Amino acid sequence: MKTVSKSLILLAVLASLLSFVKFNHCRDAGWGVPDVYVHACYSDISALYSDRGIDKHVFPYSSATNAVEYPVITGLVMWGTSYLVSDEKNPYRNYFDINIALLFLLFIGLAITIFKINPEFAYLLPAAPAVIASLFINWDLWAVITAAVTLYFYKKEKPDLSALFLGISIATKFFPIVFLFPIFLISIKSSRLKYFLRYFVITLFTWLAINLPIALTNYQGWSRFYKMNFTRSADWGSIWYGITALGGKVAALNYLSILITLILIVALAIFYIDISETRTHYQNLTLMIFLTIAAFTSVNKVYSPQYILWLTPFAVLAMTKKKERSAFWIWQGAELIYHFAIWQYFAGFLGAKFGLPENWYALTIFIRVGALLYFCLTLARTALAARSTSQRLSRGSLLEFLSKATDGYA
Repeated sequence: MKTVSKSLILLAVLASLLSFVKFNHCRDAGWGVPDVYVHACYSDISALYSDRGIDKHVFPYSSATNAVEYPVITGLVMWGTSYLVSDEKNPYRNYFDINIALLFLLFIGLAITIFKINPEFAYLLPAAPAVIASLFINWDLWAVITAAVTLYFYKKEKPDLSALFLGISIATKFFPIVFLFPIFLISIKSSRLKYFLRYFVITLFTWLAINLPIALTNYQGWSRFYKMNFTRSADWGSIWYGITALGGKVAALNYLSILITLILIVALAIFYIDISETRTHYQNLTLMIFLTIAAFTSVNKVYSPQYILWLTPFAVLAMTKKKERSAFWIWQGAELIYHFAIWQYFAGFLGAKFGLPENWYALTIFIRVGALLYFCLTLARTALAARSTSQRLSRGSLLEFLSKATDGYA
């Protein structure tokens, strides 16, 4: 195991170096537009350094209109690392280098954490091309590693520590809040409601302890992230943007996305009930967490390229069979196509001599979502196949039960 672990670390280091090479053109050229899109090396790290006043050490939540558009820990990381900048001649590059050095360490830690949970497939994380392409776009790895540690402690049956790290993760990027849904399902299924309530309270109080000091002193700046996400229209990468780009119309987007999210939650709950007796709680937890993140990102109003970092580590944890790898690579290939498509689309309307037309960009959105759906269905089929014939006959699935229950009304 130690040899495999060393190989994994080497692979993670290599992935980080390849990602650095991808971003190095912009690092050397000074982050000009449309050059950052033509060469697919755009990074929020350099872009927001001056746009949010971080270069002047402005507190990230002090402005109601120009506060950072991220939860508290990410904002504090952005702000705190600005004090480490020492190169007055090229502060943008210095700030970028400081942050990617930390992200490099976080990625190594993430790879090790994934290995400790699911060693058989851990190598897929640093080998994933879309992951390599996206490592240094944003600060997402701060949230991803704490979310992974959440599942590590859950597996080790240390729920209090797991809940603590989940609260930290949600205070860094909001997406890990979806972890609570699968944990709730598993707790209810195993008749451990008190367990879930304790877990939820620890998560909530951790999040409050981090957020309240900022919310009480800089409410307008702190709340900008939440207001912006609720009021934003269909944005880059979302299926909603793809629909409008192809000439369709989406009315009442907030309510539509909420409705579809609720439908997906019900569908996932039914699916969980169907597989809950045939696999371990932890196998079901990792699968349900990945499927929930996939559902959330698929109907969200925006899909940034770095969101692949939200998905891939938990996809790896959800995998149990080698035959699932083909679907994994198909999905990763589609994500890589989308990754380059969005930058070329931006390049086109920001003054580059060439670029990707909007309708072709919209097509890559649906290719990406379709490939993700294919991978999700592959994982779901594996879980459903675990049910033996005898279990199907003796217990039946909820879907079969509902079908029979409605026969009398036909």
